[in-house]
Amino acid sequence: MSIDQSANRFVCDLVAYEPGKPIDETARELGLDPSQIVKVASNENPLGPSPVAKAAMATALDEAHIYPDGGGYKLRSAIAEKFGLDRSNVVIGNGSNEIIELLCHTFLNRDAELIAAEHAFVVYKLMATLFGAKYVEVTDPNFIHDLDGMADAITADTRLVFIANPNNPTGTMVDEETIDRFMARVPDHVVVVFDEAYHEFPDNPPDTLKYVREGRNVVVLRTFSKIHGLAALRVGYGLAPAPLAELLQKARQPFNVNAIAQAGALAALADVEHMQATRTLNAEGLAFYEKAFADRGLEFVPSHANFILVRTGEGDRVFKDMLKQGVIVRAMSGYKLPDWVRISIGTAAQNERCLEVLDQVLATASV
Repeated sequence: MSIDQSANRFVCDLVAYEPGKPIDETARELGLDPSQIVKVASNENPLGPSPVAKAAMATALDEAHIYPDGGGYKLRSAIAEKFGLDRSNVVIGNGSNEIIELLCHTFLNRDAELIAAEHAFVVYKLMATLFGAKYVEVTDPNFIHDLDGMADAITADTRLVFIANPNNPTGTMVDEETIDRFMARVPDHVVVVFDEAYHEFPDNPPDTLKYVREGRNVVVLRTFSKIHGLAALRVGYGLAPAPLAELLQKARQPFNVNAIAQAGALAALADVEHMQATRTLNAEGLAFYEKAFADRGLEFVPSHANFILVRTGEGDRVFKDMLKQGVIVRAMSGYKLPDWVRISIGTAAQNERCLEVLDQVLATASV
């Protein structure tokens, strides 16, 4: 008997998540200088971490021999205060991905259903598969969540509905009026999850926290990986009514967010200046790419996040050819978009280098 015959069949059915290609791995494989590689594949903050966050982490290292506060008292309190909530409304995780997993631990089984959009974050499907639940995929015309269609898809077996807003990988955003109309149709046995990893980038994002304050079965996910530039630390959080948050706390591993990460996140939360600098740089980068793509006649999806989706044709080939020149983008075949690539917004120099290499690769393809 092979070992996979002894394993949970839902694990065997999984297709492992493939993250953006790391810089060091690319350098080793291609014999390139890591400092010359431009990575615009993983929606990371090109400005890096907040300086005050780095200082806080350095100080926290002196107590690295002591277990972290398993309840995350200071960080949860600060998050709650920022959003006018109570600490009991806040769950912290090893990235917001862990909160997604906690939700699935809590609400999914073989009889349950999870609803998401066709071109939404692929982790939703991975988690549904892992827990043996039915994954219900609703088409998203023009790459925008069809919330009326998602409401129509809800059944007595539906337990979770995921709405990524702005959505990864498309960058599209559903407006508040549409969300309100959807929420008016959601029955009490369903938990709606607003995955808002990119919430800080658009100028006027919808207010979904009002549903938490109203006590609805809603979880709002946020992260320190994007606007705060702390992707390596893996810190995210969920905001939910206290009874729902308490269930997620029960599913959480002890000490799931380390002390260095908690210290960095706590400091970053208060650094409004760093957040604003990131938003400004991102807006300039989006404008740069949108103009460049329009000038070249390339189809793209206007984005509310820190990345942009562009149709290049043969996305896998474009990714590989750009990689050879030290520029890492993200092919979208795993999202059923084989003709597209996703490009994260970098510094001005990184954006220019990326576009230069993209031009070369597309010119070669057309010869």
